Amino acid sequence: MSGPIFDSHAHYTSRRFDADRDALLAGLPGLGVVGVIECGTHLDTSLAAVGLAHRYPFIWAAVGIHPESLIEEDAATRARFGGDWAAELAAMRPLYEDERVAAIGECGLDCHWPVPKEAQLALFEAQLRLSLELDKPIIVHDREAHADTYALLRRYKPRGVLHCYSGSAEDALWLAKQGMYIGFGGAATFKGAKRAVQAAAALPAEAILLETDCPYMAPEPYRGQRCHSGMIARTAEVLAGVRGQAPAELLRTADQNARRLFGLPGG
Repeated sequence: MSGPIFDSHAHYTSRRFDADRDALLAGLPGLGVVGVIECGTHLDTSLAAVGLAHRYPFIWAAVGIHPESLIEEDAATRARFGGDWAAELAAMRPLYEDERVAAIGECGLDCHWPVPKEAQLALFEAQLRLSLELDKPIIVHDREAHADTYALLRRYKPRGVLHCYSGSAEDALWLAKQGMYIGFGGAATFKGAKRAVQAAAALPAEAILLETDCPYMAPEPYRGQRCHSGMIARTAEVLAGVRGQAPAELLRTADQNARRLFGLPGG
């Protein structure tokens, strides 16, 4: 398979990469990886993401607060700011002036974990407003929270991507018409991922991004292993098959889409 791999959602600051992070990242271009969006989840991981973006020319950073950071004891949101996410966002503000910061996120809503609903709604809305104020795309996390997520996306109409998409084909189409991109990762290759596959088949090519969410959600047949951006080749193979196109064509289009959304060279 030939074609550039652009990973629109990664977490290489994860502790699971501590033992070999530099060696792994240095080897990604040899696997065909031409771009990575490294996503922060609170101030500390956002700072680390910016650091990686300055070390590797194919990496750009996203800076934001994930809803789970509201309850994770070791996240800066609690450990450094005592749950005061507004103060944390204020502390993050200078990072958005960095030329290597391409997006706001990862942020959004999560009803899988016991995150206080009102707090995460307020946090997500604040980052949606910031996306519009700064004219930067937003990277949206939506886990078991479709109704509330979609309501806010309809209200604010941001530019951005709904990552690790798990909704219906019908919802994917109106989201794309409104200007959102739809991100598909390794989970779309799992046997139970019928809705994601249907959405990928129905969407216009210009609305699709490919991602890993690494180190999580490695595609079949690598499921359960630590994921990395090179594995997107397998995800592209599966999704291209349901779309009736060559994997290399899908990879090229997803690369162009990512560069267009994030305002990067070559798009």
